[in-house]
Amino acid sequence: MNIPLLTDIKLHKKSRKVSLTYNNGERFELPCELLRVLSPSAEVRGHGQGQAVLQTGKRLVNIQQIEPIGHYALKITFDDGHDSGLFTWDYLYDLCCHQQQYWDEYLQQLHQDGASRDPDISVVKLIE
Repeated sequence: MNIPLLTDIKLHKKSRKVSLTYNNGERFELPCELLRVLSPSAEVRGHGQGQAVLQTGKRLVNIQQIEPIGHYALKITFDDGHDSGLFTWDYLYDLCCHQQQYWDEYLQQLHQDGASRDPDISVVKLIE
């Protein structure tokens, strides 16, 4: 699959979204929450098949910083402290093209585990 060239990246902190524009005219918006819960890091994916860790309580997560890494990836720093895992151009484009499928799978996994997208209120109150 020939991945188009990413030409523009914009972080919209207020709406908690990242817009990505490609040289073929395609434009996508990815929610910060989706990027966080599908981070390519070992913390999220685990170190092998079947070791993924379901990310919960990330509904309000935002991005603090986006840094290009060479000519192949982005390093994203989230406001919950997560900053490991590099979002390669291929992985970002895959997320863009399949975000509804991945989001539905994530919501299904949350439901199966009895987990929530909402942060733990007791933790939020301690932070504030």
